[in-house]
Amino acid sequence: MPKKPISPKRSRTTKPVILITNDDGVTAPGIKNLVEAVKHLGKIVVVAPDKPQSGMGHAITIGQPLRLHKLSEEDNVEIWSCTGTPVDCVKLAVDKVLHRKPDICLSGINHGANHSINVIYSGTMSAAVEAAIESIPSVGFSLLDFSIDADFTGARKFVRIIVEKMLASKLDKHTVLNVNIPAGPVELLKGYKICKQAYAKYVEDFIERKDPHGRHYYWLTGEFVNFDKARDTDVWALAHNYVSVVPVQFDLTNYKLKAELEKLAFMIFKKTA
Repeated sequence: MPKKPISPKRSRTTKPVILITNDDGVTAPGIKNLVEAVKHLGKIVVVAPDKPQSGMGHAITIGQPLRLHKLSEEDNVEIWSCTGTPVDCVKLAVDKVLHRKPDICLSGINHGANHSINVIYSGTMSAAVEAAIESIPSVGFSLLDFSIDADFTGARKFVRIIVEKMLASKLDKHTVLNVNIPAGPVELLKGYKICKQAYAKYVEDFIERKDPHGRHYYWLTGEFVNFDKARDTDVWALAHNYVSVVPVQFDLTNYKLKAELEKLAFMIFKKTA
């Protein structure tokens, strides 16, 4: 018989199990800073891609085998490398590494923003969403700095604050937060704001070139354009040096439109009855 998942409930004296993953790869500075920020809060298990997987969204591996390699285990931190996507990492971590659901899943710290429409494409956020689908409260963290030597001081501070609050709260099992942190000195960060996702998108173009053999190839380029001027969005918060915290969900149902369609269907049925 298949193993029944162990309940993530714990006693007051048992430290929580914290699953950590990302999309920049297991050796990225961001994930190392995430571990550093929370390693005092519980048992840390890292299962992350063996190479960068940015922009993978909610992709899973179905056409080739997946491999797991244990890299290290010391000071209550266990680190595994996975050949799959960020979502693969979460699935394998639960089924083959932990053999249970962790108390919380943390994804990141991503190098670069995952605000607004980026949440759709982000491997960082898809890993967090996958955990929430599996009834594991989760949060994805991103720093608005692509540099390999980015300063994560402010990010570590707010990671600790948010994770401590989450662990101390009775969260809905499908909770998933998208947290973005402005780049810059920690003393300039004003705090955090609970926000909505801004309506913004990339106005894209494909640059067409030719390789040495005369064959055409294309580079995707684009400009990020914010169409949402409200003051309660993630884009506004980040522009004003606040950490943005957006609650997201995997239920994509448009409930407003659903209600309108139900009303329309009722009226049509009433007329034809």
